Amino acid sequence: MFAIVRSGGKQYRVAADAEIVVDRLAADVGARLDLETLLVGEGADLTTGVVAAEIVSHIRGDKIIIFKKKRRHNYRRKNGHRSELTVLRIVSLGGSDTKTEADHGA
Repeated sequence: MFAIVRSGGKQYRVAADAEIVVDRLAADVGARLDLETLLVGEGADLTTGVVAAEIVSHIRGDKIIIFKKKRRHNYRRKNGHRSELTVLRIVSLGGSDTKTEADHGA
């Protein structure tokens, strides 16, 4: 059984007990929440339902370097950033919890 969920404007295909990395959510480690579900399916049978997830940890992604250069103009700019991420463990597909991702400001 799998589900398609949306978090932070991106879509993820998840299964029970899977861990996914999403953009930072404003909730504490160990908090449980419901993800916005697009569909839940098994084989050719597709339905809608609720996907419950638990926050495992907050991490930072790999450093991304941005380098801009214009030839023959002595223009060079180096910048970079590390994205704030949250690791989620999918607890159940089709269950129900009281908190939603919208309650946490995501």
